[in-house]
Amino acid sequence: MFNSEITGNFNSMNRTITAIVVIVLLSATAKTFAQGILDEVGDNTPQTQYAYATFKTTRIIMGQSVENTAKGELNFLIEHNFGRVNLGPYEFFGLDQANMRLGLDYGVNDWLNVGIGRSSYEKTYDGFVKARILRQSTGARNMPVTISFYSNMMLNSLKWQDLNRTNYFTSRLSYTAQLLVARKFSNSLSLQLMPTYIHKNLVPRIVDQNDIFAMGAGARVKVTQRTSITGEYYYLLPGQTADDYQNCLSLGVDLETGGHVFQLRISNAQPMFERGFITETSGKWSKGDIYFGFTINRIFTIVKPKGE
Repeated sequence: MFNSEITGNFNSMNRTITAIVVIVLLSATAKTFAQGILDEVGDNTPQTQYAYATFKTTRIIMGQSVENTAKGELNFLIEHNFGRVNLGPYEFFGLDQANMRLGLDYGVNDWLNVGIGRSSYEKTYDGFVKARILRQSTGARNMPVTISFYSNMMLNSLKWQDLNRTNYFTSRLSYTAQLLVARKFSNSLSLQLMPTYIHKNLVPRIVDQNDIFAMGAGARVKVTQRTSITGEYYYLLPGQTADDYQNCLSLGVDLETGGHVFQLRISNAQPMFERGFITETSGKWSKGDIYFGFTINRIFTIVKPKGE
């Protein structure tokens, strides 16, 4: 009787252990099966894929692109435009003359850039804000273009030529507003349109325009992994400014060399700020009024991303 009681207890214990093992195995199997279903559902959920590197830098050539300096990074720009090539060997084909602009662009966040600069041309200071409104994407969110708004203010700090009249500080100021609309068609081709408005507080003559409108267009063709060919053109809408000045046409080459991007260009414009190269270009390509120049972009990390 004692042995049968022990045997009964032992069998009962075995059944209990077996039941526990079966429950554990079923739970693990169910969890794995459920996770597999969730993974499949997750894999089928549309993801948003954003376009990147539409242009190599924040400038196509001298004009702005839709690209922004990354959040927490500072882009230091060194820009040079030499004299006209048709000045001949005495002026070393323009290399004896030079205009320079130094600039700083900072990424406040993923969509907002601010910057300042100073040009030797007319001793001009400039400051700008560029905000990305929409970003080209596919997948869950389909957006065919990237759109940014750009606005800057320029200050001519040359000494007043006529000291006998009342000269106002505001007369030194001019402004630019642009809508930058770009599309990356492939890894090799990007295009951009730039409807532009420029206002000058002071103009030389009564007949001159204070408000000027222009339409810009830019392109980038990627040749190799580190080399691109660029083009930029600004058409002045009919008016006195279009009668007095030329449309700005620039061609360039972008070279990526590790820590910085080196941009070479030729243009019929010498100034390197919007009021200058859009509304005050006097050079004619047909007469050899071509200015050779370059820009060096050097990136510095000011605020490291979290987790680094």
